[in-house]
Amino acid sequence: MDNKVETAYNQDQIQVLEGLEPVRVRPGMYIGSTDERGLHHLVSEIVDNSIDEALAGYCTHIEVTINKDGSVTVVDNGRGIPTGIKPEEGVSAVELVLTKLHAGGKFGNGGYTISGGLHGVGVSVVNALSEWLEVEVRQLGHVFWQRFQRGIPDDRLKVIGDSDETGTKVTFYPDIEIFETITFKYEVLSTRLRELAFLNKGLKITLCDLRGAEERKDVFLYEGGIAHFVEELSAMHENMFEKPLYFEESFEEKGKGKTISGEVEIAMQYNDTYNEILYAYANNINTEEGGTHLDGFKAALTRIINDYGHKENILKENDKLTGDDVREGLVCVISVKLTDPQFEGQTKTKLGNSEMRSVVSRVMSECFGTYLEEHPKESRELIMRSITAQKAREAARKAREEARRKSPLESASLPGKLADCSDKDPSKCEIFLVEGDSAGGTAKTGRDRRFQAILPLRGKILNVEKVRIHRALENEEIKSMITAFGCGIGEDFDESKLRYNKIICMTDADVDGSHIRILMLTFFYRFMKPLIELGHVFIAQPPLYKIQKGKQELYFYDDAALEEYYEQNGRKSGDLQRYKGLGEMSEEQLWQTTMNPATRTMVQVTMEDAVKAEEIFTLLMGDQPELRRQFIEENATIVKDLDV
Repeated sequence: MDNKVETAYNQDQIQVLEGLEPVRVRPGMYIGSTDERGLHHLVSEIVDNSIDEALAGYCTHIEVTINKDGSVTVVDNGRGIPTGIKPEEGVSAVELVLTKLHAGGKFGNGGYTISGGLHGVGVSVVNALSEWLEVEVRQLGHVFWQRFQRGIPDDRLKVIGDSDETGTKVTFYPDIEIFETITFKYEVLSTRLRELAFLNKGLKITLCDLRGAEERKDVFLYEGGIAHFVEELSAMHENMFEKPLYFEESFEEKGKGKTISGEVEIAMQYNDTYNEILYAYANNINTEEGGTHLDGFKAALTRIINDYGHKENILKENDKLTGDDVREGLVCVISVKLTDPQFEGQTKTKLGNSEMRSVVSRVMSECFGTYLEEHPKESRELIMRSITAQKAREAARKAREEARRKSPLESASLPGKLADCSDKDPSKCEIFLVEGDSAGGTAKTGRDRRFQAILPLRGKILNVEKVRIHRALENEEIKSMITAFGCGIGEDFDESKLRYNKIICMTDADVDGSHIRILMLTFFYRFMKPLIELGHVFIAQPPLYKIQKGKQELYFYDDAALEEYYEQNGRKSGDLQRYKGLGEMSEEQLWQTTMNPATRTMVQVTMEDAVKAEEIFTLLMGDQPELRRQFIEENATIVKDLDV
């Protein structure tokens, strides 16, 4: 018989969480996580309210400031949160919005026609997860003010001054009891605010950081909106159109039992790359998983180009271009704004309104279809390049089939001589991609053979930034990686067949090592992007220096750590060695510093800022040396002790 200690389960175990208590008990349900991403989401929720005022036509300027004490202030010149008393609640609308979940002006009573945010829970969630929050509303000739601590009001809303202006000012300090970190990153906020400025043409958004010795400030204002966005994404390439095509249409569509209305914006350009960049937004929310608006665009683009090609006899009757063919080299941003958006999941990464499929398709047919009719030269060029893409895709398919015929365990087919691990459970296994036989030999000897595999790569792999996939598959080192990983490439990618949970780039800490690492990452980003998106790619962090102090060995991973050691221990404290390559370490040293899961440090490669990643890969690995030279000149002072 089980010796369980029975505990009573009755009415005493049933809890009722009042007010904002549920948010503090389960914050992840409301903001996704309590890490750095969740922290920055707080700012987004406040800004989203200001954006809603802009969508309603009342706000023209939003200011976001990171204050010296680490708090954040968001100010807008909208109408201001209503300050009147709600009779049935006995408190002001300001206090109600800040202390009650699902209290707001976004539920169909005429407050907002189009809105994003968390549909009424946003600002109250920020209040709940802040150590303190202050709200100031300029409205009705007065300045109203109220302060809260962990979601609880200190006092009622009160008048503290007079003003002829209108708007809302929210200042909050995130709660260290909730978040893993409460330090805001300027770059993270800058990326999101820049994106919002692109999506809302004519809206001025200012970001300011007061924490450093000198104020840091950016102003985002794009009169061209998403067309300007596409222009920036295409700036480092040869483009097909003189300027991005831009379509904007209002709509009103009858759905199931109701009518939805709004507007569709599409900006698109074709360039000389072999990749597609496609961003889709709904009510300013980045729908990373796509949805009906994206489905409608893709289907319409393929149909319109095929129809035109057949009509003009560029395509034979039985020829048909696929979506992949017509989207090669495409840079496109789709932004839809609609009443009553239906998002799938709390994080809202997929739009579900079925009506938007036909709405976007119709806009494309009317606008892009007309463009093709009126520009026969560009239209013919577009179809011819799509035909070329189709031929290249067929060559790539044959190359992939050839690669698939070789078993991942046939080491004879791997020029890099894969040293595999004995464990066959992919979730426990990891593979180190190492440059050269010297480092490879050290790594093979020093590893834990049970779960660590080593794949030495000879020389520098092909720069795939400017090649199609079939050319990449001709490179021996790339073929070695694909065969070893086992998950396929491009459209054949299948995570369930991935043989290693972690793919670790382990290169020398010098210029050549950095170059080889960026070549690997370029390949993953262009042809095996799901590896990055799913969190499988890592960068090993081998030490730069070793100090031998008697029998003690001390390792330092950057110049700052070494300087700090010298400041504390004096310049002549031990013998200094600068590592120029992994092969200079013994297998024991490499294991302890770089490969041992208990002691190593690794950087996970993420897609957190895909737009910035796209720009950097194009800049560093593309075919415009003058831009690369400018980048090097601007950043040369960052590099210390350059090894050449």
